[in-house]
Amino acid sequence: MDLGLRGKVALVTGGSKGIGKAIALSLAREGSSVAICARGEALLKQTSERIQRETGSKVAPFVADLTRMEDVTHMVEGVVSHFGRIDILVNNAGRAPGGLLEGLTEDDWEQALQLKFMGYVRCCKAVIPHMRKQGRGRVVNIVGNDGVKHSYWEITAGAANAADLNLTLSLAEQYGKENITFVAINPGPVRTERWAGLVQALARDKGISVTEADGRANASIPLGRICTPEEVADLATFLASDRAHFVNGTMINIDGGQRKAIMDG
Repeated sequence: MDLGLRGKVALVTGGSKGIGKAIALSLAREGSSVAICARGEALLKQTSERIQRETGSKVAPFVADLTRMEDVTHMVEGVVSHFGRIDILVNNAGRAPGGLLEGLTEDDWEQALQLKFMGYVRCCKAVIPHMRKQGRGRVVNIVGNDGVKHSYWEITAGAANAADLNLTLSLAEQYGKENITFVAINPGPVRTERWAGLVQALARDKGISVTEADGRANASIPLGRICTPEEVADLATFLASDRAHFVNGTMINIDGGQRKAIMDG
C-alpha cells in the first residue's frame, strides 16, 4: 500500500531513541524527509546518521529543550529553513516519573507537565502557522493509555496524558476546518530503553524483584507481552499518511487490550 508519504517532511520529537526513533525510521523508509529532535546531541547525531544510511532519506538532527518556547521556535524555524516546509509533526518527547503520591515531589509533577504536556503545546503552537500557510498538516501525538485508565502508580503520567488527549481533541475541532488534523496514539507499556528504568522503579515501590515486576507487566495484557517500538511506529506512520487523512480528533489505544494497571493483582 502506498501511504503517500514520499516527499513529505516530518518532525519527530524525542527522535533519538525508543518510540521516536522507530517512528522516524519508519517515516524515512516510506520516503519522507525527517527532522528529529532531542536534548542529547551525540545520540541525536548518531541516530540521524543511522536512519539516513539505512533508508537513503534526508534526515536532519535538531538539539532542543522542549520545556523552553524559544528552543521550540528556533527548532521549527530551522526545520522549515532546512526542508522548506513541515507536513507532519509527531509529538513524542516526554517522560513522567512513576511512583506513589507520598513519594512524588513538586519537581516530579513539574517534569511530567512541562515536557509531556506543555512540550506538546509548544510544538503545536510553533508548527500550526506553517501548516496553515501550506493549507494542510498532520499532527500525531504519542500520549499513553494512562490518560484513559487510572493507575495509582502512574498518576503524573495519567495527568499529563489526560491533558494531552484533551489538547488533541480540542485542536482537531479548531483546526480541522483548515485541513490540519490531530490524532492521539495511546501505547501501553513499550519495551524501549526507558522500560528498564521503569520496571526497576515498579519493583522497588512494590517490594518485588525486577523479574516479577516485568512479568506482571506482561500478564496485565491479554496478548501476554508488552508492545514493541516498531508496532507503535507502524500505527503512527499510517496515521501520519494521506491514507488516514479523514481520521481526525481520534484516540487509538495500542496496548494489547490492557484494561488493568500493571501492579494490580
